[in-house]
Amino acid sequence: MSTDPTFDRFDPARKLLSLQQAVAEHGSRPGTVFTNGVFDVLHRGHVAYLASARALGDRLVVGVNSDASAKRLGKGPDRPLNRELDRAFLLAGLESVDAVLLFDEDTPLAVLAQLKPAIYVKGGDYDMTKLAETPLVQSWGGRSLALPFVDGFSTTALVRRIRG
Repeated sequence: MSTDPTFDRFDPARKLLSLQQAVAEHGSRPGTVFTNGVFDVLHRGHVAYLASARALGDRLVVGVNSDASAKRLGKGPDRPLNRELDRAFLLAGLESVDAVLLFDEDTPLAVLAQLKPAIYVKGGDYDMTKLAETPLVQSWGGRSLALPFVDGFSTTALVRRIRG
C-alpha cells in the first residue's frame, strides 16, 4: 500500500494502466490472468465471469476494446453505448479486477504478446481452439480456456429489453 497521503485505495482510476504499465507490473508473472472484451453495459454475467477469471490466478488484467475497435466488431451502429474510459473505469471498480487497459486492435494479440499472461480466458461462446490467441499464449507455456456463461445475461439482450 502506498504511503502517499493523497493515495486513495478506493479510486478505480488507480487501476487504469497503459499497456506498458500493465506489462511492467503484471507481465510474464505466474498467476497473471488476462481477459478482454467490450463490456459495454456491465451486468451480472460480466461480474460473475470476471470473478471466476480472477479465481484462476493471483491477479486479473482486463483488456477493454476501444470505442473504435468495438465499433468494428459489428455489434450495431449505436454501440458501444458507453464510452471506453467509462467502461474501463467501471471494470476497475470491481474487486476482482487488478488492472484495466484499453486496446485499439480488433484482437488482443499484440497485448498478449507483450503481457504474456499465465492464463488467457474468454467467455463460453468462444471455441478456444479456433482463436489465434491460443497458440500464442501456449508458445510461452500459458493456458487458454473458456469459462461458462451465467445464463440469461448478455448486453445485447439487455439493450433489446430496454428498447422494447
